[in-house]
Amino acid sequence: MGDHRSASLWLAIGGGLLAGLSPAAAGPVTMLPALALLWRIADRPRLAAIWGLLAVLLSHRWLLALHPLTWMGVSALLSLPIAILIWLVCGLAAAVLLAIWSNAARWLVASQPGSREELSGMSMLILALIWGLIEVGLAGGPLFWIGVGGSVLPLDPALAGLSRWIGSGGLAVLLLAAGWGLDQLFRQRFALRRTVSWSVIWLMALLLAHLLGAAALFRPPVSRGDLSLAGWQPAIPTREKFASEQQRRLPQALQRALETARAFDAQALVAPEGTFPSGWTFASEDQPLPLLTGGFRRQDGQLRSSLLLISPDADQPEPLLDKHRLVPLGEALPPLPQGLAGGLSAVGGVMPGPASRLQTGFSDPAAVAICYEISDGRSMAKAIAEGGQWMLSIANLDPYPDLLQRQFLALAQLRAIETGRDLFSVANTGPTAVVHADGRVDQLLPSGEEGVAAADIQTRKALTGYVRWLDLPLRVLFGVCLIQGLISRRSS
Repeated sequence: MGDHRSASLWLAIGGGLLAGLSPAAAGPVTMLPALALLWRIADRPRLAAIWGLLAVLLSHRWLLALHPLTWMGVSALLSLPIAILIWLVCGLAAAVLLAIWSNAARWLVASQPGSREELSGMSMLILALIWGLIEVGLAGGPLFWIGVGGSVLPLDPALAGLSRWIGSGGLAVLLLAAGWGLDQLFRQRFALRRTVSWSVIWLMALLLAHLLGAAALFRPPVSRGDLSLAGWQPAIPTREKFASEQQRRLPQALQRALETARAFDAQALVAPEGTFPSGWTFASEDQPLPLLTGGFRRQDGQLRSSLLLISPDADQPEPLLDKHRLVPLGEALPPLPQGLAGGLSAVGGVMPGPASRLQTGFSDPAAVAICYEISDGRSMAKAIAEGGQWMLSIANLDPYPDLLQRQFLALAQLRAIETGRDLFSVANTGPTAVVHADGRVDQLLPSGEEGVAAADIQTRKALTGYVRWLDLPLRVLFGVCLIQGLISRRSS
């Protein structure tokens, strides 16, 4: 018994570590065996919780780069413990979710017809659909979740092509089903004939999924026009952004960036999230072209993080869209005494804007993601359905390492494939890139270096299947499977 428990524990540990290595790195190469190991312990909540804990701690290890937090008013003594606590809270949240999911698996095993102690194909599909739908819901929540569906890119664009019809939630369901099939293959290892049969079925199903996904990528929506834009990557460390010396240099640096953009014949210059503090105005007698920039502004006494349009002939910036998903503690503050709350946020607390991600105030309508709103595929797809013809992402990923930039760019690829739209990403230290509607990435500037780069963005109007239906197919399939499972249980 002790050896069996020890072996199961190692399955949980090994699977969690493999899953943590998947996002923006090994992708399905490690995620599929990680999921196969998870299915082996799916009805054991404690072990499943360990799997989830390790997966998130490893994939989100960039959170430790929050330290030092002294620039936010946190004492040097508390800085590292707070950064570690935030990291651990994310891991524990994943552990709780996996434990709940595992309890559902235990109930399904107990309710299966007959005396089987392994999950049936129908039970597996129900659990996979639960996972996929919850993953979509978490992507719209307050935390930056990188789920199983998002781990496909950048390594496997062919499989990601299916997201044009089923979204990231559907990709998660497919990967979980493939992981279950791999586990079933391992279980048949002593029966040669069944092993060969399962291998052929598993490989053919995986090949078919890739062929269908590649076919979807091959025909993106037809281009209706193009935008010529330029992106400015200031590469200003976040911990120094609001220092007086940096603010003094900002107008000259911005003017140089605008002149460079004009030399590129760009229609506008795009600057990243949070470039300007609240109340800051750009006074230039020779502003050569419009500026789309992230910045803070006040409305009815409330601070907001916004996408602003500064036109050459305008007296004040025009707000186009406010950030809706706010970073807990970093932007969204709990109701605390003023003295305490001020030390939790670098900007003093921000209020969310409307949920819609569609902006119509500049050129062709666009779906806009400010920072980690890029992880929410539903909100971006809704903005495309409302008329968005291209996508814009502005972000500030400093002081986090390049690992987060790679994960961010992989999510941007997934959003472009889902919606069939080009995406222009401009960030303080990177990634500054164009992601085409077929998932191809043109990296415009090296990470961490200041510069201006030109970008041609194709605008499109046709809608993909995912934009039309969102997660309705997954919900319908879940309902059908659940009804079928209940009927089978009653018949038995």
